[in-house]
Amino acid sequence: MSIYVGNLSFAVTSDDITQVFSEYGTVKSVSVPADRETGKMRGFAFVEMGAETEETAAIEALDGVEWMERTLRVNKAKPRW
Repeated sequence: MSIYVGNLSFAVTSDDITQVFSEYGTVKSVSVPADRETGKMRGFAFVEMGAETEETAAIEALDGVEWMERTLRVNKAKPRW
């Protein structure tokens, strides 16, 4: 399972996201999709953590929090089909 993190600042890096989420457990991976044509970040990311309990704690703590002058949207990612 992974976490969807939306409404991110376009200046954020995967290291920034790792630092914030590591407060809630082990961060296994961070994916920050970029626009294919411009190479700029698209404003969202996916975070995979070590355990589901860690993911739940991060979602509950960070959803709706203001970070880098943006209000984060944090929830469980929908499965890709």
